[in-house]
Amino acid sequence: MTVTLSVQGQHRPELRQAMEEIVASGFLGVQLRVNDERGEWVGGAGVRELGGTSAPLTEGHFRVGSITKSFVATTVLLLVAEGRIGLDAPVDGYLPGFGLDRRITVRMLLQHTSGIFNHTGELGADGTFEPGVAWRGKEWVDGRFRSYPAEELVRLSLSKPPRFAPGTDWSYANTNYVLARLVVESVTGRPFAEEFRRLVLRPLGMTGTVAPGTSPELPEPHHHGYYRYEDAGQQRTIDITRHNPSWVSGGGDMISTTRDLHTYFSALMGGRLLPAGLLAEMRTPEAKAGYGLGVFVQDTGAGGTLFHHNGATIGSAALMYSTPDGRTTLTAGLNYVDDPDVSIAAAFQQAQQRLVNEVFRGGPAEHEAG
Repeated sequence: MTVTLSVQGQHRPELRQAMEEIVASGFLGVQLRVNDERGEWVGGAGVRELGGTSAPLTEGHFRVGSITKSFVATTVLLLVAEGRIGLDAPVDGYLPGFGLDRRITVRMLLQHTSGIFNHTGELGADGTFEPGVAWRGKEWVDGRFRSYPAEELVRLSLSKPPRFAPGTDWSYANTNYVLARLVVESVTGRPFAEEFRRLVLRPLGMTGTVAPGTSPELPEPHHHGYYRYEDAGQQRTIDITRHNPSWVSGGGDMISTTRDLHTYFSALMGGRLLPAGLLAEMRTPEAKAGYGLGVFVQDTGAGGTLFHHNGATIGSAALMYSTPDGRTTLTAGLNYVDDPDVSIAAAFQQAQQRLVNEVFRGGPAEHEAG
């Protein structure tokens, strides 16, 4: 096991051990950054690529999956602050070409209460999976460089019955954020990437975050992600670091670093990015899943609260947590061998819990029963 420590030289054996346990659970590599009252600690464990021996990165790029939603939500709210978007305005007013239910508001998109079918598929109440766009198995592998226009993803979703009447329930759907990003582009007349750069990246000095669109490239340096699947009865494992992420679009296509995620989330939670009223709106959760506007609100017990949004996409995952004041943050990127059954899911849940316990709750022993 190779672990790279930051130049600050803090002695944090508990974080080193946590990373080693995460790699032992099945991940190829992990990059971790913790900022708290003791300062900043940065480390990496595992390997950059399958079968390789190079030391893990600590400043590498990775695909952040659904953390993209937090970036999109913040961009929308900054346009609300500029008076260009109405949080409770009908989405149909901004995107009239889809024939959306007029009851669906911008807030409902950001909070996953629109009822729109998820274009990446839905798990029904009876346990059956209703597929959407291909993102598993050989079908995804063969088409992994295909470009999906955002409008095509939306129309796929709208071809399916809604899950529920707008505003009456909660259901996580990537399509909500495909639409939210289209709203940004509609009201500004500019690509989302340009508005995101204007409103978030440039003001915060973030240089490692990318909205890739249809580009399959991952900026150097980076770890590698892999995919294991069956082809003509044979099991194959291929490097899928390069792939076109437009199949998920605004639901999870972006790229970042642990440094940029810390910069962003500490500024956001610390009140340095959004006006106070809109930050309060963002951090007000709905009752079913504890989801605000592009952020989860987690009760840690004893009156404590954490804000977070994590993400996982094919071969790559990311963590982003903060205390309410933005002073303590945990950001991480993980790479692994994925498969159609998403076998890494249990280990990912354990990694989240392990790191949260260590950074925010004083160690794993405190919450072994929870």
